[in-house]
Amino acid sequence: MDELQVIAQTQQWIKVLVIGCNFCPFAARAMEQHSIHYQVETGTSWSAGRKALQQECERLDNDASIGTTLIIFPTAFPVFDEYLQFLTYAEKQLHKNGYDGIYQLASFHPLYRFAGSAFNDAANYTNRSVYPMLHLLREESIRKALEFYPHSAAGIPENNIHFAREKGTAYMKLLRDSCL
Repeated sequence: MDELQVIAQTQQWIKVLVIGCNFCPFAARAMEQHSIHYQVETGTSWSAGRKALQQECERLDNDASIGTTLIIFPTAFPVFDEYLQFLTYAEKQLHKNGYDGIYQLASFHPLYRFAGSAFNDAANYTNRSVYPMLHLLREESIRKALEFYPHSAAGIPENNIHFAREKGTAYMKLLRDSCL
């Protein structure tokens, strides 16, 4: 798989869904400032994923111009439950490596499914991406961004779910699939 194509499709997903549907009110600014780093990991093992996560933590440690990193796994973790297991492992690795309070992970997957939801619930598209990925965020950036967000952060997920359900599964799937 061509890494530049994977990045272009991911950027399109951010523009169309994340920004276009206002799922993250902070994403547009990050795109405009070119402060998102895209790292494509073509390995398919947990070891490769762990190594990519550690390298991206170190990249953020050493480069303040990067606000956030998306680690994209175009060929790994096709099964959502396996991805969730890896996500749990990755969160433990962040803790083990002393990154509590410094970085946090957000999760996105093409088959994302909120616990207790039906597979075809349109709300799942708030986290359904074009590829499995980990979103590594600086916690300090999140705190600063929330200072300028006029609504409480707690309202963002509920607003996203409401929007997605209002638009419907077919519409949300069409938007996401248009990015490929």
